Amino acid sequence: MANNLVPGLQQAIVAGRNRVEAGRASLRAAYEAKPMTTQLLHGHAALVDAVLVQLWKTCRIPANVALMAVGGYGRNELFPYSDVDLLILLPEPPDGELGDRLSVLVGAMWDTGLAIGHSVRTIDECLEQAQANITVQTNLLESRLLTGNVMLFQQLWMRYQAQIDVREFFRTKLLERDQRYARYNDTPYALEPNCKESPGGLRDLQLLGWIARAAKLGRNWRELARQRLITGTEAVDLRNGERFLQHVRIRLHFLADRAEDRLLFDYQERLAQAMGIKATAARRASEIMMQRYYLMAKKLTQINGILLQNYGDEIFPGHEFPAIVINEHFQVVRELLDIRDETVFERHPGTLLECFLLLQQRSELKGMTTRTLRALWVNRTRINAAFRANPDNRAKFLEILRQKHGILHAFRQMNQCGILSRYLPPWRKILCQMQYDLFHAYTVDQHTLMVLRNMRRFSMGIHAHEHPLMTSLMLGLERHWLLYIAVLFHDIAKGRSGDHSILGMEEAREFCEQHGLEDEDTEFVVWLVRHHLMMSHTAQKEDTSDPQTIQKFAAAVGDERHLTALYLLTHADIRGTSPKVWNGWKSKLLQDLFFATQRLLRGATPRQALRQDERIAEARRFLRYYGLRSGAEDTLWQQLEMVYFMRHSSDEIAWHARMLHSQVESVEPVVRARVLDDNGGVQVMVYVPDQKNLFMRLTGFFCHMGLTILDARVYTTRHGHALDSFTLQNPDNDDEEHYREILSLIERELTLALQNPEKIVRPAQFLLSRQVRHFPVTPHVELVADEAGHHHILSITAADRPGLLFDVAEVLAAHGISLEIAKITTLGERVEDSFLLTGGGLTQESRVVKIERELLERLRL
Repeated sequence: MANNLVPGLQQAIVAGRNRVEAGRASLRAAYEAKPMTTQLLHGHAALVDAVLVQLWKTCRIPANVALMAVGGYGRNELFPYSDVDLLILLPEPPDGELGDRLSVLVGAMWDTGLAIGHSVRTIDECLEQAQANITVQTNLLESRLLTGNVMLFQQLWMRYQAQIDVREFFRTKLLERDQRYARYNDTPYALEPNCKESPGGLRDLQLLGWIARAAKLGRNWRELARQRLITGTEAVDLRNGERFLQHVRIRLHFLADRAEDRLLFDYQERLAQAMGIKATAARRASEIMMQRYYLMAKKLTQINGILLQNYGDEIFPGHEFPAIVINEHFQVVRELLDIRDETVFERHPGTLLECFLLLQQRSELKGMTTRTLRALWVNRTRINAAFRANPDNRAKFLEILRQKHGILHAFRQMNQCGILSRYLPPWRKILCQMQYDLFHAYTVDQHTLMVLRNMRRFSMGIHAHEHPLMTSLMLGLERHWLLYIAVLFHDIAKGRSGDHSILGMEEAREFCEQHGLEDEDTEFVVWLVRHHLMMSHTAQKEDTSDPQTIQKFAAAVGDERHLTALYLLTHADIRGTSPKVWNGWKSKLLQDLFFATQRLLRGATPRQALRQDERIAEARRFLRYYGLRSGAEDTLWQQLEMVYFMRHSSDEIAWHARMLHSQVESVEPVVRARVLDDNGGVQVMVYVPDQKNLFMRLTGFFCHMGLTILDARVYTTRHGHALDSFTLQNPDNDDEEHYREILSLIERELTLALQNPEKIVRPAQFLLSRQVRHFPVTPHVELVADEAGHHHILSITAADRPGLLFDVAEVLAAHGISLEIAKITTLGERVEDSFLLTGGGLTQESRVVKIERELLERLRL
């Protein structure tokens, strides 16, 4: 049935579209003048109601059919660009004429500019779908009649209520919540959270409402308080939190001019300004706004847990088992830790820490009762200077750190309940604090807890399969609980003016001395906090094949205990920044540095520490294993100096010899590629008579292939051949099977490119990422001679982008500078690269300044 066959429909569509546009503009203007969420959300729903009812009448839908609003629209809450969810309820399956008429109706609804989500069902079909699909069941829970057959709507509602299994609904919604949390890494503290779906977002509040409505516990926060499921204060907190998140979501929709629920960097600054938040001398407006968001999400998550526990008690009333007394202050009630009376924390403040200790020591405890959680929150302010100075409380805090089980859970819960920030005053400054450094994915406090998580997993045998070396080292380290203190303080001074490592060291020293640690243990913790970035810097930015580098690092760590502890902390710290930062290549860099330094500390010479002779012997064993006759490698190795053997592993040396032993004098390019173990990416070997601008051409080729260079080692043989090695990764598809598929492509295409020395493949034009656009990195270039004076070290910090390494290589090539090693460190959207260089008149200060200036010009975006 065409629109023109329904009298007056075209005019109704035009009128409806005009009404929607004018109504939305009026609602937005009213909101901008006086931001009130209820008026906007209910007003928008009422506006859409009127338009839909008029279209329904115009289309002359039979009186026995009903039009229902479901989902958020059924709740009378319609955000500016949200979908309009509808159910067209039929008494029986539609015939051809009714089906055509309904199709015209839905098309007309879309033509008015509304984003319609609709279904057409009978009552039996609705109930069948609700039984099979929790989303349908939830949508019907919030349905309301817009127009049409009242009795049909009431019949559906009565049958729906009779059918719903509240206990199953509760269980399924909790499972659904857990799956949703997993999609957002179980944290509300991501730097670009979703204000609707992330933990602590609007969906959590809606979940509370759905369960309460299904179980007939209450229709709003006030009714839940009257039922004593929450306190009056919690009801106010829930309403304030709901209103705050509604403001955030409304503003996001207006800023994006579409349905957008993510607090992307693109919107954060403008959103803060729209919400009237002003920048300070030290902090952006967006930083202040996001901290408010995280604190609100934290509070809502806490109340959410309390209320869900109370829902469970109401929905699953169990037998009243007698409480099991633990001591004069605590008891066990239904496997939960419970205070024996409401004034325990008030009369005995030390029990504020004792309850966490009991959770660690008693494996039968699954958590705390709601009254215990509430009492913790209410009495958290009793942790003051006198509390912190009390020797018993200090002993309890250290005891929590020394426990065999539950350390991470205890600290997460202490952070959630506000206990940790009261006991460690410096922690308050990093609570929900964003990190605008383009590679941390979490707030400072959550990053610290992630590092603690990683460190704890090293100490647990059940996780030994993940990082067996880490577990072995951790369990072999005396008093390894001291590392947990170093974790707590390693970033505690982030965001302050000055070096956070030095400031954190001072905080750590004060804590250790106040808590009576032995001088040796205090210095151990303080040293770790002060130098927690040293191993990462050395492994990723310095030439670790140089004996002087290893000697210098070994002198800094001093002994094997400090080395082991620093290795563990560095590994846990890098993995705790973001899921994208850690990779197999970084793991290998740290591991190689650890073992070389360990051997040196155990009395080896620098040559022995770097396993130079052992490396060559091991390479020979590999070659015999692969069937090469004895001495087959000598033709190649006679063209190589010792520096080659210092800079390559035995496996790489053997691989090169296997590929080249019969082609040492080849004038044609030899290109070989292989997949590295443990998701380390692809390794490419290039052997060719040295060519002009070779490194620049190679970087251009790899960039054109969409590959990122993690490591480059450039070597020229005695007879003038380039023997270059590259470790590569695809940032968009870091999958071993993908790498295997592209090996032959790399070998074939790169060989063809090298056969045409005049051809230079330039990287394509690029678009800056959102992060870099909103948080630009000021490029930094430093070119200095190394300590021996034989080489120069170029250090670069800049925003990451395709073709960056090509630009650097082009500048170096223009000045006739040779590159021997490139160490590429990518931290999210930021790169910190180091290059070992020779030639090009680098001893002339004016030439160095000119090169630095040109590099800065190329690095500016």
